[in-house]
Amino acid sequence: MNRPIKLISICLLIIPFAAAQSDPADNPARKPLTIESIFAPGGITGRPPETIQWTPDFTKFSFIQRDDSGEHGQLLSVDAVTGQKTLLVSEGKLATLAPSVERIKDEREVERITRYHVDPYYWAPDSKHLLFVPQGQLWLYSLETGTAVQLSASPDASGDPKFSPDSTRLAYVRKHNLYLRTLTDDTEKQLTRDKEETDKHPNLLSGEVDWVYAEELGVRSNYFWSPDGKNIAFLHMDETHVPTYPITNWMPTHPTLDMEKYPQAGDPNPVVRLGVASTSGGDAKWISLTEDRDTYLPRFGWVNDGVLWAEVLNRAQDNIDLYFVDIHSGHSRKVLTEATPDAWVNVNDDMRILKSGDRFLWSSWRDGTTQLYLYSFDKTNPLAAEAKLERQITKGDFEMLGVEAVDEDAGVVYFTCNKDDPRQRQIYAVKLDGSGFKQVSEDDGTHHATFADDGKHFVDEFSDLMTPPRTSLCSSSGSCKTVWNSRGVDDYGLTEPEFLEFKADDGTTLYGQLLLPPESAQASKIPLIVNIYGGPAAQLVTDSWIENWTGSSGLFHQVLARQGFAIFTVDNRGTPARDRKFMTAVRHQFGAIELKDQLTALDQLFVKYPELDRTRVGIWGWSNGASMTLYAMTHSNMFKAGAAVAPVTNWRDYDSIYTERNNGMPKDKNTTSYVDMDLPAVADKLQGSLLIAHGTGDDNVHFQNSIQMVEALIKAGKQFHFMVYPNKTHSIRGADDRDHLFHLIEEHFERELK
Repeated sequence: MNRPIKLISICLLIIPFAAAQSDPADNPARKPLTIESIFAPGGITGRPPETIQWTPDFTKFSFIQRDDSGEHGQLLSVDAVTGQKTLLVSEGKLATLAPSVERIKDEREVERITRYHVDPYYWAPDSKHLLFVPQGQLWLYSLETGTAVQLSASPDASGDPKFSPDSTRLAYVRKHNLYLRTLTDDTEKQLTRDKEETDKHPNLLSGEVDWVYAEELGVRSNYFWSPDGKNIAFLHMDETHVPTYPITNWMPTHPTLDMEKYPQAGDPNPVVRLGVASTSGGDAKWISLTEDRDTYLPRFGWVNDGVLWAEVLNRAQDNIDLYFVDIHSGHSRKVLTEATPDAWVNVNDDMRILKSGDRFLWSSWRDGTTQLYLYSFDKTNPLAAEAKLERQITKGDFEMLGVEAVDEDAGVVYFTCNKDDPRQRQIYAVKLDGSGFKQVSEDDGTHHATFADDGKHFVDEFSDLMTPPRTSLCSSSGSCKTVWNSRGVDDYGLTEPEFLEFKADDGTTLYGQLLLPPESAQASKIPLIVNIYGGPAAQLVTDSWIENWTGSSGLFHQVLARQGFAIFTVDNRGTPARDRKFMTAVRHQFGAIELKDQLTALDQLFVKYPELDRTRVGIWGWSNGASMTLYAMTHSNMFKAGAAVAPVTNWRDYDSIYTERNNGMPKDKNTTSYVDMDLPAVADKLQGSLLIAHGTGDDNVHFQNSIQMVEALIKAGKQFHFMVYPNKTHSIRGADDRDHLFHLIEEHFERELK
């Protein structure tokens, strides 16, 4: 049965204050909720299944289940029909073949694996073998014999392995080049031959993904086998002119330095080109798509054995062209153009060539919301003409958030969308002819689906605001069997936040959330802490345990609430999962609109909740939320205290792809973001007590940002607090460091707002 979401319009709220949230007496705490328990390994709910994958024959899915520490785990499978669990790889063998990331000492490597979901194992197409890559070494594991054989004893690490369609060969990236191993005779062949003077800081990458493509374009692999196994298409990246950023490890007696290739806004980007390597050997064939070298090639793949498809995105990211390429002649044709001159193109994985060989799926923002479209082309001669739009498959006032699977036998597409409530994620189905639009997932909340390629079954990772995650095996009809459930949290006596609605000054609906302290912790006037993100990369107000409670937000806010604070969050214009007008409202003008929406919502909140003390308001955020914390404290007098973790303090310091997508080039005349969000320039305008925290190993939002802000605050004569986390990356992971950080934030607000 669906659980109704509490939706309270701030303009129509008539419920008395004391009844607005659940009575703590109905849900008493029997276990202490502490910062230490929140960030302990496994947290309060336990460690969920990891690395969920379907077998190529679609008969079962597999996953790694570890204990809270992450040290002990097994690889299990679940039968798609019966739901029966089977042990595939025992704990002892898995500890060798797929060791826990907790054993990795390099924080940046852990961040790469966890942030970009690097898989520790891969299924062979025969569904009888598994490939493991411990410490970059290749091991082939037979399910029939239960034994593993090392495929290569090279001291150099191999990565991103892919089996040939017939399972007889294996491709992988080593030393920034593509290699091929024939499994039947255990021979190795090098397919590309870029030579570097240094391996540690390469300029040339063949088939390998660099940092900025992985982070900002969601690229997870840069090479693909042809269907017949005779060729491999790959992206070649030349980073010779990409500037480097120094990341220093200060801990050894003699500090070490790593020079990261990182294009900042306006800098030279990697120069990319598409190549095709024959698996029989020989020089690669190079594909010419456009004379403009300052472009992105974010997605490519195979139409059939002899034809490639490739997307070319311009640097302004407001135009994307789809090309078909004949690999034999090298001839290419532009078959589709998507232009969004007043917005940007959302690069995604929705482009799907259907098995019929004459149609593909394409998503677009063209009608104001992201929807799905069906195109056709000449199967016998794909380059003969432009692709033909057959129909718009989905339509409505919602965002189609991603194609999950296509069941071509049934003519059905499965996708995620937020119809009826942008705070939710539901799985929907629609037929290729546009009929049969229906919701597949059942419970209100957030569903993340991992479908088998045939579209018949999926794994559903579900949670809602007060329901911790559970993992289920589901049929495409929606019937599900629970595979894993979180530990219960009733003993912690959590308080349910209230969903709220506000109006921006232009009438736009803004979604918010308020957590009030238990009555026993309430004072006559309640201090308020605003948690903010504010930018295009994150939505904070969601009907989801995962987004609300894990990481750095909800459970920590419960601790603050028990100290007598109220915590408020609102997603201003510019945040994701809304229509094009909403999301692009802040394009080229970061700062002012976000803050205006935050202050407008606060004004409405104080009217309806007079118990909140508007003289004691704090604000905190991470990353873009930290930037907005600094902006709010230098552009308003609302906030008495703030905490900024890993802030971007000047958009000229951040990477080219993300920054230019939202703010244009620094030299552009139609953008105000580079001036308005130059936060060191307004350090003298700081009001309130400020805490800044940053990791010195942050390869995303560089430590440089906080150093520049610190210098400006000193010159402005402003007192503030500054905490450095040695070698920690953007997430400042690890129980010790997270405990320290969140106690620091807690103590800051206790001191300044009480």
